[in-house]
Amino acid sequence: MPGVIAKKIGMTSLYTEEGLSYPVTLLKVGPCVIYDKKTIERDGYSAIQLGYGEKKEKHTNKAEQGKIKVNNLKPVKSLQEFRNFDNYDELNIGDIVDSSVFVEGDEVVVTGVSKGKGFQGVMKRHGFGGVGGTTHGQKDRLRAPGSIGQSSSPSRVFKGMKMGGRTGGNKTSVKNLRVVKIVSDENMIMVRGAVPGAINSIVEINK
Repeated sequence: MPGVIAKKIGMTSLYTEEGLSYPVTLLKVGPCVIYDKKTIERDGYSAIQLGYGEKKEKHTNKAEQGKIKVNNLKPVKSLQEFRNFDNYDELNIGDIVDSSVFVEGDEVVVTGVSKGKGFQGVMKRHGFGGVGGTTHGQKDRLRAPGSIGQSSSPSRVFKGMKMGGRTGGNKTSVKNLRVVKIVSDENMIMVRGAVPGAINSIVEINK
């Protein structure tokens, strides 16, 4: 099983037998419904399209409405495709995928949209140390980027220079996260470490 859709619930701590704490993120896995099944004959590739969440039918487009009527499904908030399913031939449209696809100890990759922080300076965006210190006549330059280009040659600023700008709000993946606990009754898994996105944001979990 390559992946599922989940919702980020928040973070907490678990404790080892020695009494040491470590951070974990709670992810509510599905339940995801198989919305469509891509085939090589029809689409040129094989994949499973999963749907997560619910929304009103008036908020769906024409393509979604047609798929809902043909397959007798409900409108979903999020649709994602996953390839290379191990049991691709056994899955059918309408089947449910939940936390049972994971076992404790699995290593997963979690993908989501990172928190947007708006326009930020170089210290917050790139980790600059600032110009100079609090001495040597520095009054209002502590968080400034400093010199960014040359004078007479080449008389321009190179592309890609680290400067202030919009920060966050990007699709981000965190690898090598380990599933440490599964709460099957609530379709909840706990992964060690932090995952991108705000609380209640939608993320993808890939094995």
